Amino acid sequence: MDLHRYFLHLSYDGSAYHGWQVQPNATTVQYVIESALSLILSTDIQITGAGRTDTGVHARNYYAHFDALLNFSDTDLKQLVYKLNSILPGDIYVYSAFEVIPETHARFSAVSRTYRYYISRRKDPFQSLYSWQYKGKLDIDKMSASASKLKSYSDFGCFSKTGTDNSTNLCSITESYFVEKDDLLIYHVTANRFLRNMVRAIVGTLVDIGKGKFNPEELDQLILSGNRSYAGESVPARGLFLEEVTYPSGIRLTGK
Repeated sequence: MDLHRYFLHLSYDGSAYHGWQVQPNATTVQYVIESALSLILSTDIQITGAGRTDTGVHARNYYAHFDALLNFSDTDLKQLVYKLNSILPGDIYVYSAFEVIPETHARFSAVSRTYRYYISRRKDPFQSLYSWQYKGKLDIDKMSASASKLKSYSDFGCFSKTGTDNSTNLCSITESYFVEKDDLLIYHVTANRFLRNMVRAIVGTLVDIGKGKFNPEELDQLILSGNRSYAGESVPARGLFLEEVTYPSGIRLTGK
C-alpha cells in the first residue's frame, strides 16, 4: 500500500510549551499533537512542522505534515479534525486537514514565512501575555528606516542564536516594517526562511536604535560583521507570532 501525505493547518498559544519541536523532559506542541494523532489512528504517528518556534512563541497559522497508509476521504479528514480538537488542549486548534502531493514537505516546501512582533507602549493587563511592554521613548522613524534597510542584505548571522548548526545564514527578507496601532507597535517581517532567534534579535536591535543606543548607519557594520554579540538583546518570546506560512500553488490534491 502507498503512503499518503496529509497537512494539518493549525494555530497555538505557545505560552505553556517549550517550543514546537519534541525534546526530552519537556512538553512541546509537536509532542501533544503527535500523541493525539497516534491515539485517534491507533498507530504511532510522527509529524513534521513548518519550522521550530522557541519556548513561548505563538503561531496563528502553522502547518505540519504526517504520512499514513490510510486513504482518507474528505469526510474522514473532517472527522479527524473534529476528533483532534476534542482531545487537544484549548491552546492548540486544528483548522483543517488535507492531502497533498507526496513530495510536499511542511518545512522545505514553504515559500515564505511571516512573523509579527507586538510591543505594547503602555501597561495593559490584557496585552501582557502576548506583547512586550516597553514604555520608554523610541524614535519610530529611525526604527522604520533601519527595518527597511534589512531587505538589502542576505547574510544574517549577526542575528542568529550562537551554537546552532545552520547550514547557511542566508535569508531573503521581502518585507520589514513597523505599524502603529493604538498603543501597539507591531513589527512585520517576511522572508523565505529564518534563523534561530532571528526575529527577536532583530527587534531587540531595532529597539536599541530607537532608544538612540547606536545610529542607524551602524546597522550596516553590525550586519556585515556577522557577530551576534554586536546586535541587540533578544526581546521576550511572548510578543512573537508566526502569522503565515505560504506554499506553492498546486500542492493540494484535487478533491481533498
